[in-house]
Amino acid sequence: MMRLLQIEATKLFLNRTTRLLIACYFILISLIALIAAIKVEIGPIKFQLAKQGIFNFPYIWHFNTYIVGLMKIFFAIIIVAMASSEYNYKTLKQNLIDGLSKKEVLYSKVYTMIAFILASTLFTFIISLILGFSFSDYTELGIVFSEMEYFLAYAVKLFAFFSMCLFLGIWIKRAAFALGFLIVWQMIEGISFGLMKWKLSNIIPSLSAEQVFAFFPLNAMSNLIKEPLTRLSGVQNIANQVGESIDKDYGLDWGSVLIALLWAGIFLALTYRLLQKRDL
Repeated sequence: MMRLLQIEATKLFLNRTTRLLIACYFILISLIALIAAIKVEIGPIKFQLAKQGIFNFPYIWHFNTYIVGLMKIFFAIIIVAMASSEYNYKTLKQNLIDGLSKKEVLYSKVYTMIAFILASTLFTFIISLILGFSFSDYTELGIVFSEMEYFLAYAVKLFAFFSMCLFLGIWIKRAAFALGFLIVWQMIEGISFGLMKWKLSNIIPSLSAEQVFAFFPLNAMSNLIKEPLTRLSGVQNIANQVGESIDKDYGLDWGSVLIALLWAGIFLALTYRLLQKRDL
């Protein structure tokens, strides 16, 4: 395992662009702390975001994993570039000549993905812990370490997404086109959901568009961590004042976890099949 990780690390860190993207990703996570300094002034109404409960335990685990999850595109670029550059620079063929099997090539990519995920999860946890103890109204250990399942959801989300990116990078072989396809796929999922909302209930009354859409890969990954802003008491109070009720389950949906892991397995299996079939 360490030998395969070392091979991939050497490829990645010799690339200046990759080093820059990794640095930018972790710097952006650190900048979540700047939210604490944001002050909003709307006429006579003045408030500081950090004092509105966004850094309270255990809410901070939900908020930060959601926000950091939006930055996954940085690692997506790295994963896609890591896969596609194997063909551009002939390193994949050289690895095979040097004695690696195609299964070991795939393992090296997966180990690298897992290393990224562990580093990102740990870093997010540390930043969140520091912010929480700095601003949270609740610091009892029982509260602090509750709702930690959001980190599991975050790790699964990244693993499924990176597996998809790895497959696209190996399949398309060009990083720009692979990322472009990812954007197009997101649009396809959105259009498909709209069409299902329009017609599906007429065709199959017992089946809703939301039930089918839950099995789409990118949507399944998105469902792992639901948006946290409407969970804030301030937002809830505003909704109640205008006669609206926000009735939403913000907890971890284990069904979405299973669907995301299933897609990760499918993408990795397809990647291995491509490596087996393709003339390198």
